[in-house]
Amino acid sequence: MAADDDDKPRKKISHEIGQDLSLLSVDELTERIALLAAEIERLQTAMTKKRASRDAAASFFKS
Repeated sequence: MAADDDDKPRKKISHEIGQDLSLLSVDELTERIALLAAEIERLQTAMTKKRASRDAAASFFKS
């Protein structure tokens, strides 16, 4: 039966803002921090790209 458990897809780690953290282990909290840090980086990259696009459009239309 252990082999069957290995075949099942693992539940993707997710985090809900405001979630009760008392039941999470230190390792789980560390994983959540890494997940959220990666998401923050992804959001900052998207924001940078959008600002560059907006600034390019603004520059074009000012000319």
